Amino acid sequence: MLHPAERDELAELPLQVAPRLLGAHLETVVDGQSVLLRLTEVEAYHGRGTGDLPDPGSHARMGPTARNATMWGEPGHLYVYLSHGIHSCVNVVCGPDGVAGGVLLRAAEVMVGTEIAEKRSGRRGRDLARGPGRLGQVSGLRYPLHDGIDAVSGESRQGAVARLLLPDVPLAEVASGPRVGVAGVAGTAAFPWRFWIPDDRTVSPFRWGRGAADASPN
Repeated sequence: MLHPAERDELAELPLQVAPRLLGAHLETVVDGQSVLLRLTEVEAYHGRGTGDLPDPGSHARMGPTARNATMWGEPGHLYVYLSHGIHSCVNVVCGPDGVAGGVLLRAAEVMVGTEIAEKRSGRRGRDLARGPGRLGQVSGLRYPLHDGIDAVSGESRQGAVARLLLPDVPLAEVASGPRVGVAGVAGTAAFPWRFWIPDDRTVSPFRWGRGAADASPN
């Protein structure tokens, strides 16, 4: 069973919230077209001054900027950013208001709206939302139009609505490990901040980021 996410459920640090998002549903309605995603893989990111361990892989590692402003705001909003100048990626903002943090939505299963997702992506099968760029694509959320959209209140923003539903009981089996494609030490076992549902076929494959394999602690 699931329930609409409440603000205080997302007010803890991303590292604590991230595994609880597995099995959650993200529903988006963009220009009247609805897609429902079941989250299967996520990654936690902390901003400057968040938590006990500085996160060199976070967009907010150096402090507030125009790009990462949503990460410093109220939990439950979605931080939508552009990756490699092409892909809109979606994060759930976590932590107390004014403390930067987010959970990147890396992969999902399309539960409702498969035809819409296929049209948006040009793909079919389990790869529809396998990876953060693909997930963002099939969700219909776009940077900068939908950056900051509130997935708790469901308030409309630029022709879109997003709603997050959380499992009543967190999943019992959760795998964790290094984040995917993150450069340097931030992408190593020193930061096992990627969480996924074991053996789920929609989870994206792991790859080292630039210099991460060499920086990995032995």
